[in-house]
Amino acid sequence: MHVAALLMFGATGDLSRRMLLPSLFGLDADGLLPADLRIVATARSKLDDAGFREMAGEALESAIDAERRTPAAVAQFLARLSYVPLDASQPQGFDALKAAVGDTPDLSIFLSTAPSLFEPTIAGLQASGLAGDGTRLALEKPLGHDLASSAAINDAVRAAFPEARTFRIDHYLGKETVQNLLALRFANLLFEPLWNQDGIDHVQITVSETVGLEGRGDYYDGMGALRDMVQNHILQLVALVAMEPPARFDATSVRDEKVKVLRSLRPIGAVEVEACSVVGQYAGYADELGRASVTETFVALKLHIDNWRWKDVPFYLRTGKHLTARQSEITVEFKPVPHSIFGDRSGPLCANRLVIRLQPHENIRLTMMAKQPGLDRDGLKLREVPLDIGLANAFADTRRRIAYERLLLDLIEGDPTLFVRRDEVEAQWAWIDRIRAGWAATGMAPRPYAPGSWGPDAAKALMARDGREWHD
Repeated sequence: MHVAALLMFGATGDLSRRMLLPSLFGLDADGLLPADLRIVATARSKLDDAGFREMAGEALESAIDAERRTPAAVAQFLARLSYVPLDASQPQGFDALKAAVGDTPDLSIFLSTAPSLFEPTIAGLQASGLAGDGTRLALEKPLGHDLASSAAINDAVRAAFPEARTFRIDHYLGKETVQNLLALRFANLLFEPLWNQDGIDHVQITVSETVGLEGRGDYYDGMGALRDMVQNHILQLVALVAMEPPARFDATSVRDEKVKVLRSLRPIGAVEVEACSVVGQYAGYADELGRASVTETFVALKLHIDNWRWKDVPFYLRTGKHLTARQSEITVEFKPVPHSIFGDRSGPLCANRLVIRLQPHENIRLTMMAKQPGLDRDGLKLREVPLDIGLANAFADTRRRIAYERLLLDLIEGDPTLFVRRDEVEAQWAWIDRIRAGWAATGMAPRPYAPGSWGPDAAKALMARDGREWHD
């Protein structure tokens, strides 16, 4: 089955210009979009078809290499586009949108608007006949700011779109290396027998940024690092690292296993929050924001998953702005060998470590102990060496795709495997809300840290108390 139309809300926004339009162009240039697919764009900007196509062309010029951006390919893509200005809070405007979309039985809608517009938008789609049985709805985050607001949004969506036709986006799930994590675990016998409390000492997940607010001050100050990054991206990574093998690679099986992990997260409340969390705010945040604030721009957490596989294996998470480096990385630290046969002169034996880097350069690295070349008159000398799988090199003949290319194509084709189900979202929010309530109950305030550092010193202490350290 294919869709005859893709309807994009928020089509003049930053996400559309940087990611969505370039992704759709890439799919079109490779012949992956249905030949008859029309892309109807809408936003509040007062543009006509020609004006939007001009904006889209400029977006492609900024995002697509000249070699791929041939005149014929650009012209073919722009011919698919049309534009209807719409204030989503005004129900009467949806009639013009319906006229532009037409009576197609198969429609995908990509909703990238402020959460306050979700409910009126869905009501307008229903009233205009754009929420028919063949329509799929994709929702960009944020899906609320706590469990109650998320449930309200999901209830509004459910009134028009059943769960099977609701596609909640977490763009991290579209990244090649995130999907490769599943292949690494479940297509190779090498790791899975050790992927448990017997073989793994701990897991670290870091998602760090070097930038500050970048014009998103009001949004970010209302969310903070915990809700902006941990609630969605990082907890999804935790679920993929920790999940049991699904019966098969399909939407139901994969998401069933993820939600089991999320429901097994040990609660962090007022009693545990000071020992299991660190919050920080970079120096100069209030000046950049223009007002005083207690919003955290950094958070580090120690969490446990209460099930058989992960008993007593800590997961350490950290994320923040204005940190030392921009990176998204999963580190799986295996347990050391129980006894060294090589003696003291060989040097220390380092535990094996699997590092899965999602950005800026996708890479998988396994560190191992190896013999250092030499005659070894005083005993073997050992050294830690990396085995690297640079995905760009391993698959040099394959173009690296933007995460949204995979997600948009899955939306158009109706495959929800890499999208987030409602019970996942609500399990994530329930865990996050308890942490925030614990911060409030104990009066925890963000600790200052210098821009360009790895956050407050207390984040190092969070691991040092357990005899561990971050892999920076």
